[in-house]
Amino acid sequence: MDLLELNDRGVLLLGCGKMGGALLAGWLEKGLPPASVAVLDPKPSDWLSDTGVRLNAELPARPAITLIAVKPQMMGDALPVLRGLADTLYVSIAAGTPIAAFEEAFGPEARIVRAMPNTPAAIGRGITAIIGNAQADDADLDMAETLLDAVGEVVRLDDEAQMDAVTGLSGSGPAYVFHMIETMAEAGIAQGLDRELALRLARATVAGAGALAMTGEDPGQLRRDVTSPNGTTQAGLEVLMAELPDLMARTVAAAADRSRELRA
Repeated sequence: MDLLELNDRGVLLLGCGKMGGALLAGWLEKGLPPASVAVLDPKPSDWLSDTGVRLNAELPARPAITLIAVKPQMMGDALPVLRGLADTLYVSIAAGTPIAAFEEAFGPEARIVRAMPNTPAAIGRGITAIIGNAQADDADLDMAETLLDAVGEVVRLDDEAQMDAVTGLSGSGPAYVFHMIETMAEAGIAQGLDRELALRLARATVAGAGALAMTGEDPGQLRRDVTSPNGTTQAGLEVLMAELPDLMARTVAAAADRSRELRA
């Protein structure tokens, strides 16, 4: 399915914060006409107001997709607004809110796709995991994927229970990488570099290594390729590899556990 095929019935976006805004920007860049998008947002930014979308106007009766992009704690107030919609596919990007919560809100026959994107969607380099309920068929998942791959890759899960692990890994993962950049720069400063140079080196190193990893080669092999026996990289890795595997396992587990708590 092409994004332009959504023109006739359009898309309804509930909430346009950072992630909702990234998605909207991706849709518009890929050619979805602003008039095909209705947005509900209580505090629209200047950017949103200037996009030409239908902002806080009368709801479309049967949008092709209704994308829910509000924070979990706002669901109670936000979802009742959508109960009058007919024949729409609900797609949620709210962390920690299970499909069952939307089935309770919209009825057992509602077609629902739960999605977990991440913040690199803002530059079209995100990755989103999706899972549908029993009422959402392959055509619905294709339609959701069309909407979400405007901002990066999309993967499909086999079970909704996997969503907590996805949240802990890729959903929260960009923050881990940003902190790694911070700490790498601070380590460079401790070794005598000035702050601006250390930060520039750390940013470029992480970005370049990430691009190299995206070639598809095994990351373990890439690590071995740059590690000369008894060299500088090996000396550094002997410290890092003694602690990082356990630290990263505990980090992802903590985020995944919090995701489970949010839906409890």
